[in-house]
Amino acid sequence: MANLSAVSVFILQGFSTVPALQLLSTGAFLLVYLAAVLGNVSIVVAVTSNARLHTPMYFFVKHLSLADLCSTTTTLPRALVATMADTKEISLPACVSQLFAFVCFGSLECFLITSMAFDRCLAIYRPLVYGATMDAQTCVSLVAVAWVSGLLFSAFHTANTFSLPFCGPGVIDHFFCDIPPLMHLACGDSAGREAVGFAVSGCIIMTCFALTCLSYALIVRTVARIRSSAGRWKAFSTCSSHLATVLLLYSTGSSAYMQPAAHYSPLQGRVAAVFYSVLAPALNPLIYSLRNKDMKDALKKVYPQVPPWNLAFRHGDGQKPTSTKFPL
Repeated sequence: MANLSAVSVFILQGFSTVPALQLLSTGAFLLVYLAAVLGNVSIVVAVTSNARLHTPMYFFVKHLSLADLCSTTTTLPRALVATMADTKEISLPACVSQLFAFVCFGSLECFLITSMAFDRCLAIYRPLVYGATMDAQTCVSLVAVAWVSGLLFSAFHTANTFSLPFCGPGVIDHFFCDIPPLMHLACGDSAGREAVGFAVSGCIIMTCFALTCLSYALIVRTVARIRSSAGRWKAFSTCSSHLATVLLLYSTGSSAYMQPAAHYSPLQGRVAAVFYSVLAPALNPLIYSLRNKDMKDALKKVYPQVPPWNLAFRHGDGQKPTSTKFPL
């Protein structure tokens, strides 16, 4: 791929082209990154160490936290160091590696969220067969398929993007190597590559989104048949955290990747990237802990001297894990 490009070094513009905003955004993103690392590591440790959380739902949550941790670590640390040290150059191999890793972990999150939707749907729509269906082997198989699919999806997009010629000056108007700004930077005819990439991404993402919507349609149908309002709320509350993650992922990711490169806006690209690559990994641990009694109890054991993250939610929905347990 490298010999097809006349550029050996790219220049990343960073978080902003305004010097004053660069320093301000660096400090803000450093705090967000530290919060994302602390939150996701805490989720992984809590789920792994607490036997009450050894259930399919939390098994997927743990892997989602791992994906978030890896995704944000792929982009933010280098961007922060580059801004503070004023070294904006990134080599072609490093740019290729960064794009591959970021797309891999981003797509992995999408596949995991789809698996989590299936898990919640089966728990509510077919509770009698849930324990026999969502056993350890099924959960591990779903995660393995998600990983393999993410690697293949990333390999395709990396090859599809860097098979284009980049003639210089190689200035990427972004804070990391991402598909839209690289496609916009290519000096050759990128229409064919863009169309292929758009078609593949559209089919896969829309398939995942359709399966997630189908799962929630069955969930809503089942919950609507529950006579008591308390029973309906209890059933639907087990999906609230996952639904928030779904909305956050698809609303931010679609604005960046489901549009032609010819209409790419550097400002819009940066704003969208901040949401799906910076804020989402930091917010997901909060989403899965603020209103989840079992997760909060597990986090108290990890940090026994630290008060609950949000005392206002101490009397939350009190989600209970299902009876299906297996070692993580």
